[in-house]
Amino acid sequence: MKRCPECGREYDNTMMFCLDDGAELLYGPAKSEPGAVATGFLPSDEPATAILHSTAAPGEAPTRAQINTTDQTAILRTGAEAEPQGSLGGLAEKQSFSANRAAKPLAAVVVAVLILVGGFFGYRYLSPAKQIESIAVMPFVNESGNADVEYLSDGMTETLIGNLTQLPNLNVKARSSVFRYKGKETDTKTIGKELNVQAILNGRVSQRGDQLTLSLELVDVATENAIWSQRYDRKQSDLVSLQSEIARDVSSKLKSKLSGEDQAKISKTYTANPEAYQLYLKGNFYAAQYTKEGLAKGLEYYNQAIALDPNYALAHNGLAYYYLVANEWYLSPNDSMPKAREAAKRALAIDETLGEAHTSLAAVTHWYDWDWATAEKEYRRAIELNPNDPRTRQYYAWFLAEVGRVDEAIAEGKKAQQLDPLSAEVNTFLGQVLVFARRNEQAIEQMRKAVELDTNYWLAHAFLGRAYEQKGDVAQAVIEYQRARQLEENVGELLALVGRSYGLLGKKAEAQKTINELKELSERTYVPPYNFAMIYAGLGDKDEAFAYLNRAFDERSYYLTWLKVDSQMDSLRDDPRFKELLKRMNLPE
Repeated sequence: MKRCPECGREYDNTMMFCLDDGAELLYGPAKSEPGAVATGFLPSDEPATAILHSTAAPGEAPTRAQINTTDQTAILRTGAEAEPQGSLGGLAEKQSFSANRAAKPLAAVVVAVLILVGGFFGYRYLSPAKQIESIAVMPFVNESGNADVEYLSDGMTETLIGNLTQLPNLNVKARSSVFRYKGKETDTKTIGKELNVQAILNGRVSQRGDQLTLSLELVDVATENAIWSQRYDRKQSDLVSLQSEIARDVSSKLKSKLSGEDQAKISKTYTANPEAYQLYLKGNFYAAQYTKEGLAKGLEYYNQAIALDPNYALAHNGLAYYYLVANEWYLSPNDSMPKAREAAKRALAIDETLGEAHTSLAAVTHWYDWDWATAEKEYRRAIELNPNDPRTRQYYAWFLAEVGRVDEAIAEGKKAQQLDPLSAEVNTFLGQVLVFARRNEQAIEQMRKAVELDTNYWLAHAFLGRAYEQKGDVAQAVIEYQRARQLEENVGELLALVGRSYGLLGKKAEAQKTINELKELSERTYVPPYNFAMIYAGLGDKDEAFAYLNRAFDERSYYLTWLKVDSQMDSLRDDPRFKELLKRMNLPE
């Protein structure tokens, strides 16, 4: 039987921590009971912060409690000492000798037991311990029995991840990595190994009418034991304050000391309106589906949230994200990017410390303005505010590769990968950087990893094909391009990649047929002029290639940011028109 040293509550031997106050359980009586030290049950003086106990390093002895003993030999009294010394001298001397001889083994046993008991508790409670430095917040389980409130469990997970990333020296795994486990039965050790974290946080959300119930459990990956748990019962109208309370509680278990600034960051709420907050969560839920339909729904919910709270900075940045994703997918740059800029600037006018909004503004100045100095400034500011955001780092890595700072680009891409190791998107961005760096074998290896993470991610297949093409294996490149087209047939870039391959293989008729298909597609949706330039460059038709590149310049295409490093434009580099185009974009030759 175990007891809590704080409240005295009893538990069975399988429990590690008290469910009421989080204190570590001990065998034996609570600390207030007399005789605790004498029996070897030492009261715990550990803080409430969750601590992961570590074993001693190889070759080192674990720290043990020190047991002090005296050099005096135990004397067993018999009552004969009351007799006169003279008449009982011999007997007393024999009895003393006998008692002394009997006492020595007994004392040795007592000392040995004390050493063993003390050593156990010294190792258990005084051994070196380390604070939690890495955590994965797993997708909260929706136990409401209603799929329509799935946005709530996902949104609360994302909000907590965002809050915890504000803690210094805490590695928090990003959304895309943890959401790979959603709906799957995966054991704690496997998750810990794959994500390389010390602890995971599980949560269950239930909504019944206006009542919300959230149960949290913090688990030590090494032992698979729960080290803290808590249940919250609140009204739906208390959702905003509940998120702040959760963030404070979890943070206090992860870090023993939080500065006032840290506490303010992790419990910050961007709106006091619970309905606006829920609309924002719905916007994120649908936008994360990364489909035209999902993005359209996300846009609708972001606008509804802003209508309820015009000063909701996160919702404004949600708008910016929508337009950045739609750019050159189904909206032209001139239609999407000015709106993205406006939304990002509005978010920053409300809250200059919002790192995500600095990332959005950096992307606009990078992809649309081609203002390289301002873009880098904004990327760096975003990283300063939130160093744990993988998207900022992957965009910045792309930027560095495009301006020719290859080693910096790869380093930044790897930082993003460490933050979000199981994200196909993050791994694809690192692969893109390696393609731009002309490190073909590394790029192929990296893109294969991305494909393994998500075989349905068309962009991973597209850039794997680019890596093969750059290596000279055009036939294998075509296979990957076709796989990408099977997954997303209405993307102009994919059709252009196939057409370009035909040109490289000398199949001019097939290449021209692809150009005609691309023109037909442009009547239904936006097709970037750069896509046509790719095919004409493959055919060796420089005049047509430059005609479309100039059109791309007029439309402020983000594809032109690739111009300095894109191997698919290598056939044009010796033409004076190419150097002139680089100069007009302020890109070094």
